[in-house]
Amino acid sequence: MSDESLIKACVKGEEWANRQLFDKLSPKMMAVCLRYANDEDEAFDLLQDGFIKVFQKIHLFKFDGSFEGWVRRTMVNTCLDHIRKNKKLKNHQSIEESNFEHPHNELISSDINTQELLKLIQRLPDGYRTVFNLFAIEGYSHKEIGDQLGVTENTSKSQFRKAKLQLQQWVNELELRY
Repeated sequence: MSDESLIKACVKGEEWANRQLFDKLSPKMMAVCLRYANDEDEAFDLLQDGFIKVFQKIHLFKFDGSFEGWVRRTMVNTCLDHIRKNKKLKNHQSIEESNFEHPHNELISSDINTQELLKLIQRLPDGYRTVFNLFAIEGYSHKEIGDQLGVTENTSKSQFRKAKLQLQQWVNELELRY
């Protein structure tokens, strides 16, 4: 069955179509949610909330772009709503207030696998993790991130930099273990 047919069946309220669409996209969308959540349980809750929104608004999809991209955007927005609702943007400072050491080597090794990197991203403080995901993975600008999260552009830059430095430190520690 084509995506278009499946989407149209979902618009009609066909439960089997909802289930098929969920089964098809949930692994990829779970990966999105895991990047923003503290653990798998929270990510699963975000995934479910996101799909509820997808099914409530699926009739608004216009077939003029990628449906998977539309669902991904919904998942990211669901995660951001959750973070805003729970005020998890602690640990932020403007870049002017930040004092941190600049490491000599800013390269991250390619020896780390995806699962290890995901676990490291999940260890980041909520604010750092959110900005890192939005900038490095989702492709938002720091201005867009600031607007979305209600922080300054410089705060976004600062949190991204700190997240990147923390990840580099953890990766280096992992490499020393091998």
